[in-house]
Amino acid sequence: MRDAYHEELDSIGDGLVDMARLVGSAMGRATTALLDADLELAEGVIAADEKVDHLHHDLENRAIALLARQQPVATDLRIVVTSLRMSADLERSGDLARHVAKLARLRYPQSAVPADLHPIVLEMGQLAQRLVAKAGLVISSKDVDAALEMERDDDAMDALHRQLFSHLLDDRWQHGIETAVDVTLCGRYYERFADHAVSVAKRVVFLVTGEHADDFVPEPTGK
Repeated sequence: MRDAYHEELDSIGDGLVDMARLVGSAMGRATTALLDADLELAEGVIAADEKVDHLHHDLENRAIALLARQQPVATDLRIVVTSLRMSADLERSGDLARHVAKLARLRYPQSAVPADLHPIVLEMGQLAQRLVAKAGLVISSKDVDAALEMERDDDAMDALHRQLFSHLLDDRWQHGIETAVDVTLCGRYYERFADHAVSVAKRVVFLVTGEHADDFVPEPTGK
């Protein structure tokens, strides 16, 4: 029975890694749809979000069933409760990728992002993918050091977000109010996506150490 129980715990972790992979792919495809005004690709991202939602609900049901059947304590309890929270973070990440795709669909056949901002938005999309991929690795490896690096990695997204806003606030902006709103929303989606990846990594720190990431002090590696 204990072997089956720990296999189920491991399978919940595997499901979280699958969710991270799916939402990273979704954001990559949504970014392409946004910049290339690719309606078919945007529709595909929107439809595929159902799979992420299904995984989220399945993990939620399995975690709750484990709580009811096994009444875990200590580390095992942290694994189950933290997994529920990570699943919610990843499900929300999938929603944000869907929002980007919906913005692409809304402005089709034009791109919602002016051509001069394409490089920044492309970089934001690529960085979002890298961040959630790293979060997936952190989940599978339970690497606390890598998890703690994620907040610093997120600084690059914050810098890109500020760069995007500097264009919006520039007196030379010539793309109109509607496009400014689109770009503002777009930037917010990527910034929040990155925040959720960092949140996942922080939850891994808590899962492994029992301490919140903001309070955790790594042991010195040597004198």
